[in-house]
Amino acid sequence: MDTPRLHPDTIEAVRDRADIIDIVSQYVVLKKQGKDFTGLCPFHEDKSPSFSVSPSKQFYYCFSCGAGGNAFKFLMALNQRSFGEVVLELAQRYQVPVKTLEPAQRQQLQQQLSLREQLYEVLAITARFYQHALAQPEGAEALAYLVQRRGLTEAIGQRFELGFAPEGWQTLYGYLVEQKHYPVKLVEQAGLIVPRQRGEGYYDRFRNRLMIPIRDSQSRIIGFGGRALGEEKPKYLNSPDTDLFDKGKTLYGLDLARAAIAKADQAIVVEGYFDVIALHAAGIENAVAALGTALSNAQVKQLLRYSESKQIVLNFDADRAGVKAAQRAIGEVEAMAYRGDVQLRILNLPAGKDPDEFLRHHSSSDYQALVQAAPLWIDWQIHQLIEDKDLRQADQFQQTTQAIVKLLGDITNADTRTHYVRYCAEIFSNGDSRLVPLLAENLITQVRRQRRTTSGPASPPVVPAPAQVTSSLEQAEAALLRLFLHAPGHRQEICQVLEDRDLQFSYSHHRALWRQMQRLASQSAVLDNPDLVSQLRHHLADAGLTSLPVQSLLHLGEKNRRDILRGPLIIRAAAACMEKNLCEKRYRHFLTLWEKTDGSSSPEQITYFQNQIYAEKRRIEALEKDRQVSFEDLIAMPWVGEQYESLPPPLE
Repeated sequence: MDTPRLHPDTIEAVRDRADIIDIVSQYVVLKKQGKDFTGLCPFHEDKSPSFSVSPSKQFYYCFSCGAGGNAFKFLMALNQRSFGEVVLELAQRYQVPVKTLEPAQRQQLQQQLSLREQLYEVLAITARFYQHALAQPEGAEALAYLVQRRGLTEAIGQRFELGFAPEGWQTLYGYLVEQKHYPVKLVEQAGLIVPRQRGEGYYDRFRNRLMIPIRDSQSRIIGFGGRALGEEKPKYLNSPDTDLFDKGKTLYGLDLARAAIAKADQAIVVEGYFDVIALHAAGIENAVAALGTALSNAQVKQLLRYSESKQIVLNFDADRAGVKAAQRAIGEVEAMAYRGDVQLRILNLPAGKDPDEFLRHHSSSDYQALVQAAPLWIDWQIHQLIEDKDLRQADQFQQTTQAIVKLLGDITNADTRTHYVRYCAEIFSNGDSRLVPLLAENLITQVRRQRRTTSGPASPPVVPAPAQVTSSLEQAEAALLRLFLHAPGHRQEICQVLEDRDLQFSYSHHRALWRQMQRLASQSAVLDNPDLVSQLRHHLADAGLTSLPVQSLLHLGEKNRRDILRGPLIIRAAAACMEKNLCEKRYRHFLTLWEKTDGSSSPEQITYFQNQIYAEKRRIEALEKDRQVSFEDLIAMPWVGEQYESLPPPLE
């Protein structure tokens, strides 16, 4: 049924109980900054923290994309849900009684809400049943496996709520259905029992298995993983997808790892349940598992909410099977890694060990050292391609070069691509530095040919020549000031844009003019003053601002009169031009630092500079689009006829 109309008392009670910091921090890594909190905006590809949350106002706002609102609006926008659905979800979370405007709907609503709650309840009771069974004589073998084979303590077992599913075909069925009287369909919907293919009745899905509860981000049990203790197949059996559990969107251990991921600014993704448990037991708590599936965009985005640098380390075995598992697990993340949206690193532990086995013979600091040394995904791919290849043999050299060219051709960021061209040239040179420039030039030629074949001709450079920047910037600032002077209706919007995007005028005469207007603002209601130009003339004369560029702004020519009528377009284009100028300065600054940094001695700095260069270039591209005015933009503006006559006459 559709979400019913909720009583205002319920909405108000939820509004009073819900805390925006508590809600937003589940999706965004927030850092205290003054009285507010900041982080990366979840509504666009934010490269630097532009998202602000105010606990005093219970309000969020992104200074980059403009998204803003209260806790209800945040969840509605992020999860594409209706207002009623969000209020119901928060009412359940904060235990607020739900009332509707139509009493007849209350029973249906309660049924709708209670299904998920009943599923949570039956799964929680099942977890306690399995935990109890682990402590009984029938669970002795499973307990011995945990203590002797895995080396786990009782405290860790309790933290992860480990248990045991008895061997009988209907042991859990008898407990839940016959003893606890839960509806058999509800237990089936929870994924705990399976209908018999022949005849009537049900049997337990999990039998004679060590049981590992799977929890959601709020630590509610949504499913189970069961490890066979004998030779049963499969070795690991997961719950089926249910109303609560979706394997492709779930990360095991995330509820316990969130805080550690935010603190370390890094997430470690491993293969199995016991890898996660072993790492947490060793104090490495920023680890999760992907439940045996390739990483999906949904799973990666969950992890990136808690990492400001967007760094994920995939840890798989170093043997051939582990390498294939790593390649398979990358899944949808590959495209994101090529674009630079995620800093993906690959950690293959030595001697084919998994984290659980490695930590039995090594310390947690040994593991952490390997994590810190883990290569970026592209570096790892390069070394996989050249491994066991004799580059002195012509055929192997050619095959490897072709594979490297294809890999480099898929890298979208030009600066990153240039870095790896040089890197691969050094590998192919076999220590002869004289060959590096020639090999690099050859690789660049092949990569360009590869990219032209797959994506057409290369686009021109984003950053224009300095002379063009100066000319367009001066014109943009002048247009914005002229609009402020002659169009009172746009003054508030201009002030807001400059404040929100932290923009300032670059030219000294423009800054001086703006300061004069700000002084007037402190003396009178300048934002509503239609005769600002007349007042300003006297102040400019007194301040000695009589230069032609400043004086020309006080008058409207024929063209400028028409431009004034397109105020929103002027503001958008001028603000984009001003911000673009700042981005280009930062771009050149990081490019200079990148060129001066030794990549072999400072790989982390190189990576940081590359990220910043990429971020600035992406922003420049977006701002360049904002500067352009299309035909659709023009026809969206009101007709200028009657408005045109109301403007001051043109300068003769």
